[in-house]
Amino acid sequence: MPVCEISVIPVGTASPSVSEFVVEAQRVIKRSGLKSQLGPMCTSFEGGIDDILKVARDVHEACFKKGAKRVLTTIKIDDRRDKPLSMEGKISSVEKKLGCGG
Repeated sequence: MPVCEISVIPVGTASPSVSEFVVEAQRVIKRSGLKSQLGPMCTSFEGGIDDILKVARDVHEACFKKGAKRVLTTIKIDDRRDKPLSMEGKISSVEKKLGCGG
């Protein structure tokens, strides 16, 4: 299953804070029903490629609806087809190699 990382940067707002935009992005992702994980600089979520692209677009548009005049959205999609992929699996693989368990 593809894993997506998304980061949005609203530009042209009255404040240097972006937390209200992050909250709105989180609401969009949660409403989608896709499994997600909030990080300090981005959010990751997993699902079918069509669902991922729809959610990415919805997150992008939500920032405009929230009042941003310009939005910079970065997405990375890891779509591995030779074996199953998940957010937990990616983290677990690195932790095992670090000797952290997982």
